[in-house]
Amino acid sequence: MMKIFYFTGTGNSLYVAQQLGGELLSIPQVMKDDRIEIQDETVGIVCPIYSGDMPKMVHHFLERAKIETDYFFMVYTYGMDATVATPHASEAAEKAGIRLDYVAQIKMVDNYLPGFSMEEQKKTAPEKKIQEQIDKACQDIAARKREAYPVTLARKASMAMIWQTIGKRVLDDKAAQRYTVSDACTKCGICTKVCPARNIRLTDCVEFGSCCEVCYACIQNCPQGAIHLPDEKSRERFRNEHVNLQEIIEANCQL
Repeated sequence: MMKIFYFTGTGNSLYVAQQLGGELLSIPQVMKDDRIEIQDETVGIVCPIYSGDMPKMVHHFLERAKIETDYFFMVYTYGMDATVATPHASEAAEKAGIRLDYVAQIKMVDNYLPGFSMEEQKKTAPEKKIQEQIDKACQDIAARKREAYPVTLARKASMAMIWQTIGKRVLDDKAAQRYTVSDACTKCGICTKVCPARNIRLTDCVEFGSCCEVCYACIQNCPQGAIHLPDEKSRERFRNEHVNLQEIIEANCQL
């Protein structure tokens, strides 16, 4: 048996998780539980890479969860550079008392709006051979492939440098307070439903709190494209073509 825990903002990680098989469990939903105790032959996490690391909520999940398994793996989705995500995974697993057996990194469409034009990123999908990467990860996990992922002093230095130069600035809890909402907003409430952190409130306007996961689910999934970053590269939006809005809502909704 296999349990797969996933975190997704725009569907990339959910799409990968769906193809791995096993029982799928949304990390934002599991985090509602007072106690998180997991036992299975195989346990995996599928999530995106944010500034060279796993999302904050995935870190918190690993800190809280008591996991007992014979085989533990992580599958990362990313768009440009995986940097030090694997050492972060190894360090987080060690702190949680779990042996990390395998890590896969799937290069997909990058949906980081401050860095990339969504129009141009969507064009890169064929050359990334996404399905081939997913198939390889599926085969490795089915074969229980095991590798060593030591966290060396050099990797620790790289992890610290990336956090200080990029991560601390990008993964800001108050990041959403810099988002703007245009007159195109119809107050449909989708943004409140796709937020995994319950960081958005809808009154007579859209209000953002101070516990943002910086997943851009609200921005990328807004039906009207009404939510904007001050430094976004385009107004085009992205959601994985194999995942629908209702699936994102079911994965993330905290209302």
